[in-house]
Amino acid sequence: MENKNIKNSEEILAAANSLRWDLGVNLHDTVTESIYADASSIARKTVQMPGEKKYYNWDAKLDRVVTSRWLGFPIMFILLAVVFWITVAGANVPSGLLATLLIDNLHPLLKNGADAIGFPWWLSGVLIDGAYLSLAWVVAVMLPPMAIFFPMFTLLEDFGYLPRVAFNMDNLYRKAGAHGKQALTMSMGFGCNAAGVIATRIIDSPRERLIAIITNNFSLCNGRWPTQILIATIFIGGAVSSQWAGVVSAGAVVGIALLGILFSLVVSWGLSRSVLKGEASSFSLELPPYRPPRILQTLYTSLIDRTIFVLWRAIVFALPAGIVIWLVANVHIGGQSLAEIFINWSDPFAALFGLNGVILLAYIIAIPANEIVIPTVLMLTVLSTGMHDVGSGAGVMFELDSVSDTERVLRGGGWTLLTGINLMLFSLLHNPCSTTIYTIFKETKSARWTLVSTFLPIVLGLIICFFTTQIWLLFFG
Repeated sequence: MENKNIKNSEEILAAANSLRWDLGVNLHDTVTESIYADASSIARKTVQMPGEKKYYNWDAKLDRVVTSRWLGFPIMFILLAVVFWITVAGANVPSGLLATLLIDNLHPLLKNGADAIGFPWWLSGVLIDGAYLSLAWVVAVMLPPMAIFFPMFTLLEDFGYLPRVAFNMDNLYRKAGAHGKQALTMSMGFGCNAAGVIATRIIDSPRERLIAIITNNFSLCNGRWPTQILIATIFIGGAVSSQWAGVVSAGAVVGIALLGILFSLVVSWGLSRSVLKGEASSFSLELPPYRPPRILQTLYTSLIDRTIFVLWRAIVFALPAGIVIWLVANVHIGGQSLAEIFINWSDPFAALFGLNGVILLAYIIAIPANEIVIPTVLMLTVLSTGMHDVGSGAGVMFELDSVSDTERVLRGGGWTLLTGINLMLFSLLHNPCSTTIYTIFKETKSARWTLVSTFLPIVLGLIICFFTTQIWLLFFG
């Protein structure tokens, strides 16, 4: 065996030597000249000799603006704000159309069809008022924002701007003991936290990738934006004069998003100095040249690989959630539904955090999808207060057409400005949705870190809401 290996190695060396001479005697000189030519080309673009005409480089000129100390962050926040605004504003019409089609039109048809076939009321309730309505809400609320956000995000990535975002944020995350590329995964989390968790694959260090996974939930995903906007409009905007209501409401939502970035940095710092102790790894980032985005490839990547993939996972988890929501609202014990029993029992505990039992129950049974929080809150509020003149019936998820009607229901349920503020905080700082939890487990392959990623935001949320409530009561009684 040893002689055979020697023979094979001699054959390989002989073949290599033969091929070497076929390339010519000037191979070494050619390679060396090529290296020096490339070095000279790079030097001409970056070094200006005395009396030499200045080399004009559009990439360098643009980088001096978008990565500058004074303009880098403002440009970054403005661009992200524009993306968020286009996402929210652009999704309103298609979301409304999908809600009209799937909920206002198709839901009654399914109910009438079930009655005509002779379905028992409970089977019709579980399948149509529960599972189907949950699916319909997730598709109507989740699909349009993702179909807008992910293509725009991919266009910025394809254009070459996102690496500049990582460059700008690198210093902050490095001081927090994390990786500069965490800025990219955080930005992706604004569209969907599950997609943000998957995006952490770009981080090579297992320790820093784990930090990015745990803290990605602090990015407001598209499922939480409607809750933030609605509550800010009703309670924050309603607390000031009408001419300032829109500006103040928008400022409150942006403030919550920035607070999430702050928590991402603070928690990263804490993790990197405790259970995930270590120094930030070196981050050598080659800024790619700016280039025209590839529209067709962008649409395929964002719609097929991201939007449909994430939406399918959300639907899979939303179906059983809808069944649970219907059951807790319609199964009665001693004259009260399971929902009413839990709400009455948990109200005193929730009051310590400036919340109520309706909010706690809504966030427990709406774990599969943040998109169904508001319909669930409205249903539970009507159920617990007896305001049966609104909605589509007791124990059925619904959403009202006007903000004023929604405000009437919530204030009728005892909601105050403090409740609205704490709900906005808790919407930022609560457990990930089940799709994200499942994705975390698939990425980490660890039940331990999945549990940490799930319960750490809840603990932080309860602590922040508790202190917010106590400070509010101290100053405003």
